Amino acid sequence: MKLITTTEQLAAFCRPLANAEFITVDTEFMRERTYWPKLCLAQVAGPDDAAAIDALAEGIDLGPLDELMANSKVLKVFHAARQDIEIFYLRMNRVPQPLFDTQVAAMVCGHGEAASYESLASKLAKAKIDKSSRFTDWSRRPLSERQITYALSDVTHLRMIY
Repeated sequence: MKLITTTEQLAAFCRPLANAEFITVDTEFMRERTYWPKLCLAQVAGPDDAAAIDALAEGIDLGPLDELMANSKVLKVFHAARQDIEIFYLRMNRVPQPLFDTQVAAMVCGHGEAASYESLASKLAKAKIDKSSRFTDWSRRPLSERQITYALSDVTHLRMIY
């Protein structure tokens, strides 16, 4: 379990990913009582490592994450990417590119029009997803080990689905 809470940790995590063929990405956010989503946590996995990035950590600068999302040499893999893309667009004023959405790919491959992450993880990665933290308050700190484990599973299994 890796939780990033400082700019230095984030820069060190993102540096090797700038040369990765692809990364998997997910976000946790709050959208209650606000028109725009508030990014609380960003999860990123590369070929060998994964981290949950605390976007609400005091003093953290998400610049290294923004640079990674803007890196045109690294494919960003999402599942049901619309809201994640909206968050990054609002942060960076651009859509992360190139990108791949496993939900769209699953539809093309015959898994149904709105294949869930849970069903794809079960079918393609033989993984059982614990969704008990899905509707947690991601803005409350400190995050529990269970929340972080749940969040990281969203990107670690996504590597296998892709």
